[in-house]
Amino acid sequence: MSFSSPGLPMNSVGNDRVDQRTCLICGDRATGLHYGIISCEGCKGFFKRSICNKRVYRCSRDKNCVMSRKQRNRCQYCRLLKCLQMGMNRKAIREDGMPGGRNKSIGPVQISEEEIERIMSGQEFEGEANISWSNNGDSDHSSPGNGVSESNQPSPVSTPSSSRSVELNGFTALRDQYIGTPVSTHYQYLPHLFNYSAHSALMPPQTRSLDPQSHSLINQLVSAEDLEPLGTPMLIEDGYKVTQAELFALLCRLADELLFRQIAWIKKLPFFCELSIKDYTCLLSSTWQELILLSSLTVYSKQIFGDLADVTSKYSPSDDELHRFSEEGMEVMERLIYLYRKFNQLKVSNEEYACMKAINFLNQDIRGLANTSQLEQLNKRYWYVCQDFTEYKYPHQPNRFPDLMMCLPEIRYIAGKMVNVPLEQLPLLFKAVLHSCKTSVSKE
Repeated sequence: MSFSSPGLPMNSVGNDRVDQRTCLICGDRATGLHYGIISCEGCKGFFKRSICNKRVYRCSRDKNCVMSRKQRNRCQYCRLLKCLQMGMNRKAIREDGMPGGRNKSIGPVQISEEEIERIMSGQEFEGEANISWSNNGDSDHSSPGNGVSESNQPSPVSTPSSSRSVELNGFTALRDQYIGTPVSTHYQYLPHLFNYSAHSALMPPQTRSLDPQSHSLINQLVSAEDLEPLGTPMLIEDGYKVTQAELFALLCRLADELLFRQIAWIKKLPFFCELSIKDYTCLLSSTWQELILLSSLTVYSKQIFGDLADVTSKYSPSDDELHRFSEEGMEVMERLIYLYRKFNQLKVSNEEYACMKAINFLNQDIRGLANTSQLEQLNKRYWYVCQDFTEYKYPHQPNRFPDLMMCLPEIRYIAGKMVNVPLEQLPLLFKAVLHSCKTSVSKE
């Protein structure tokens, strides 16, 4: 990959010199000119998340921790400090969280020690208003089928992590900076799912009935679901120490059971006879991770965040596991914690879950499908069914339907990111997520 930035191609310096470039923050192999300085993808993403989410970090040492490829995750405070000292330009980050620079600034910036201190302490962000995840009727909404413009992208509330840190049984590498911090980065949108009729948020709620066809279709979807508790044993004797291998094996058994339930679910869908076997196979192979994640966060959440959380509490990761925890793992952890809290707040009903699952499954943008137009019509059908149900069932929550729909692209994004998390890191990832979610709920 050549070094480039808006307005300044850098491959003119010669490929040999480019290949020898190293990140000015951690010394890893650099991939380009990011926010004004030569850096790697890891430090580029870290700087963007830190500034976008208004992170306030802490250093447990003396604020001069060594930055290297292997040690850069140990102290987020010193890593951000070095980013600023080396000249990374926070004003080059787009406010909407999308990729690409916000302006044409191509070089490092010099800021005073006082300004750096204001950023590191969070004073720079105190006057900025938080942005709500829901649209609140202010966006330019329309019907399904029209895409979402950049200006209408939802953004979860961002708050500094310093006041919401959670201790994780010695998780010094994960403390303060990540646990309990909402995420405000860009979303991968499902086609036509995130525009919503503005009148719902502006007009007062009115007594109405549920359309008979919507009632029938929702009942069929709920009937296709296996809502019985999971059968995988998740009980551990008191005092037993769970190993990484044992926890990983348990996670695999749970995934197997959840996948089997999704396969059985497909055969019971009301539109099962309308689509070809090829399209069903293609849809399942592309969405099974998302379906499992959605069900784990909703209808099976009591077991996942109860029984499984108890099992993970009996697993203690080694220092080496903590230090090797990847950037992808950190991001997935943050997003899962936030999404769990969102679902916990919404208290998704079985009917809403069944509709969300069908909408997510019927994704006509997947490659290799034979009949995309038919899938689009089915997708729209259950979109409107879900909208009809939520407006009927929750007339005093005008933003409930768009809030539910906005959870779907986040689920898709997380599922895609989890593929990049090394398998040996999954036990630690689940322990961190489940512990943090269980702790946050118990404090409410």
